Amino acid sequence: MGRILAIDYGKKRTGIAVTDPMKIIASGLCTVATYDLNKWLEEYIVSEDVETIVIGEPKQMDYTDSELGGVINAFAKALQVKYPNIKIERMDERFTSKMAFQTMIDSGLNKKQRRNKALVDEIAATIILQSYMDRIR
Repeated sequence: MGRILAIDYGKKRTGIAVTDPMKIIASGLCTVATYDLNKWLEEYIVSEDVETIVIGEPKQMDYTDSELGGVINAFAKALQVKYPNIKIERMDERFTSKMAFQTMIDSGLNKKQRRNKALVDEIAATIILQSYMDRIR
């Protein structure tokens, strides 16, 4: 059984989350510098059985693409070409960074820990993944 991998793509950093092999639990995995993302994905996909990649889809409140929308669309299309046996899905990511920050507060992280933007990105990817899992159930 393959895992589901979620990507919260950003200009500088990309948050990554993944399910367990049984696709029951969504967990934050890491944050990768965006310029290293393709290399990281190649290595990960070779070592793990990935069935689906869910990419956050940044939209404005009026559902138009955000600033990074075109870049992320091109990234998603390139992944589909490079990995034709992996399903590429998109998931609305509006408010995930705010939800991630609130999750950090609710978890009791102190102010210094909440400034860790890499952790925010990883949690946002986990929220995207959990939302996707909820949608497909």
